[in-house]
Amino acid sequence: MIEFKNISVTYQGGVKALKNVSLKISEGDFVIIVGMSGAGKSTLLRTINNLVEPTEGDVIVDSRNVTNASKKELKDIRSDIGMIFQTFNLVNRSSVLKNVLTGRLSQVSTLRSIFGLWPKEDKDIAFESLNKVEILEKAYVRGSNLSGGQQQRVGIARALAQKPKVMLADEPVASLDPITSRVVMKYLKQINQELGITTIVNLHFLDLAKEFGERLIGLKDGELVYDGKVNDVSDQDFENIYGRAIKSSDLLGEDD
Repeated sequence: MIEFKNISVTYQGGVKALKNVSLKISEGDFVIIVGMSGAGKSTLLRTINNLVEPTEGDVIVDSRNVTNASKKELKDIRSDIGMIFQTFNLVNRSSVLKNVLTGRLSQVSTLRSIFGLWPKEDKDIAFESLNKVEILEKAYVRGSNLSGGQQQRVGIARALAQKPKVMLADEPVASLDPITSRVVMKYLKQINQELGITTIVNLHFLDLAKEFGERLIGLKDGELVYDGKVNDVSDQDFENIYGRAIKSSDLLGEDD
């Protein structure tokens, strides 16, 4: 489904965010990427939809080369990739429904979207997506009137409305309290299991990675240092990822 072939990213100024990373993610996988701040988690995630362009190597998504894609090809590829952001990225003055409908922009004409002339089919998809994260009753509420957890659920619904093959979540719970974080992670895991959408989540929270993850990818200083099942992670593996000893018993209830 997704393949990273010897990916390296060097930012302006010479900062090497990724160093020769190679790995494969199968269709339907639920993958969590962990590592310290600056380890390259967000950079790796954003190479999938080419929001970050690799300095070297190729990213393949569903047999299509993202790195070498033309503008038209990249637009088609991105229409299959939903993105959930740490900062929610909602239009606060718009209703929840209108925010979710922006997930359908690639399927309607610019004129229709400008004047809000959304086809019934697209509205039905938006309502269905809101129902999936149990926030349908907020459809006509302004985005600014929602709590942080509710806004992130709208963000998930917006990504779902794309009908994506891949879901990317970049630190989706970093701004949320522990209880709300688990609610958001529950929906992401549920969507993956019920709809079979390949899901990749960046996390700082080790307890959530342990609780919800299946496959864990560990990055340190831009390099891949772990790739395997969450249940197989040893104390030494966590030390390799974080540069300090972390016991499994320390994960429960710990935020970082």
